This record gives sequence, structure tokens and C-alpha cells, in this order.
Amino acid sequence: MTAVYPVLAAVAAYLLGSLSFAVIVTRVMGLSDPRTYGSKNPGATNVLRSGSKVAAIITLLLDAVKGWLPVALVMWFGHPYGLEDGTVAMVGLAAFLGHLWPVFFRFEGGKGVATALGVLVGISGWLGLATAATWLIIAFFFRYSSLASLVAAAFAPVYYLLVDGVVWYAEATIAASMVVMALLLAWRHKENIQRLIAGKESRLGSKKDKPGAGAEVPPGKTPGKTSK
Repeated sequence: MTAVYPVLAAVAAYLLGSLSFAVIVTRVMGLSDPRTYGSKNPGATNVLRSGSKVAAIITLLLDAVKGWLPVALVMWFGHPYGLEDGTVAMVGLAAFLGHLWPVFFRFEGGKGVATALGVLVGISGWLGLATAATWLIIAFFFRYSSLASLVAAAFAPVYYLLVDGVVWYAEATIAASMVVMALLLAWRHKENIQRLIAGKESRLGSKKDKPGAGAEVPPGKTPGKTSK
């Protein structure tokens, strides 16, 4: 029976990850569906284009929590049920996959940055802090959110191996799950990578990212009636 628990935990984590809070929050707050404007990505960055910072912050926090919660629960309460580090890796990856391909939203999900960070914080607060600091440093100096996300994701497994490998021990399955998340995150950012190479990626704080600036931003109309 105990062999079933890891599978059940992973399924529960995937279902939690499938809650697309960008869509849920905007519906509750009476805003346009983020899948109908901007990058059409159901994530906090695109929700910000609605003009509501509050909605974007709430989305960011909830997307991070859904990655953190299943990992934290397994680490806190899983041992009596035979849920060890391998299950931690499974539930973290499952929650991340749920965000990318949510079963409740026709498998059309976001890019997974906030959810991945939540998973890392659940594994280790220091790991999450180091990864978030990397994002902030890259974003501050280069002003590209996508680049900051890609660099932070790439460094997360390195931080885990360096810190946990020295202080305790590095669990191979957890490190492998981080590598998979980093690769999937890079794949979901493939269009951003192409724009970065072409020098066409928008910078943080640029007019293109501000409400009312161009076709990517909903001009206060109902979904499906954005301006061109």
C-alpha cells in the first residue's frame, strides 16, 4: 500500500499545479482573461499588462505557493508514509508540469517561473533565496525578465549540488528534477530566446510592457476585442 502513496502525492501535486491562478484571479477581479492579450501567457507578468498590480502580485504568490505546498507537505509529513526524497522530486516536478499543462484549462498553461521558484523554496529556503537573488541580479543589470528566469533556472541545480552536497548530501532525484524543470522552462521561453538573440525582446519597464502601449495590452475592452 505504501508504494501507492508517492503516486497519489504526485497526482495531487499535478492537480494543484493545474490551478491556473492567472485565469482564476482575473476572473474573480473582473479583469480580461490573460490568454486573450499580450503574450497570451497565463502568468503574473502578463496579468500585469491588465493594469492591475494587485492581480499580478496575487497571481505570482499563488503560483509560487502551489509549487511550494506539495513539496513542503511531503518533507514535513511524508516520512511515516514512506515518502522520501524521491517523492519530493516527483511532487515538485508534478506541480510544475501541472502549471505548464493544466488539466482544468485545456492543457494551456504558463511558463512556470513562479511555480518552479515555489518548488525550490519548498526543498530549501536557502536554495529558493539564492535562485531568487540570481533572478534579481540579472534583471537589474540586463533588464530582461526572460533572461533572468533562464539564468536563475540554470543555476538552481548548481546551487543545490553545491549547498546541499556540502552541508548535507545531494539527492540525485531532486537534482534531476531541477534539471528537467530548467530544460522545460527554457523550452517554454523559446520565443523569448529567439527575440533575445535578435535583440527584439522587451526590457523590464519599457513602454511595451505598460498598459495602453500597443497591441499587446488590453485597452479595457472585453476579451477577444483587443486592439490591433
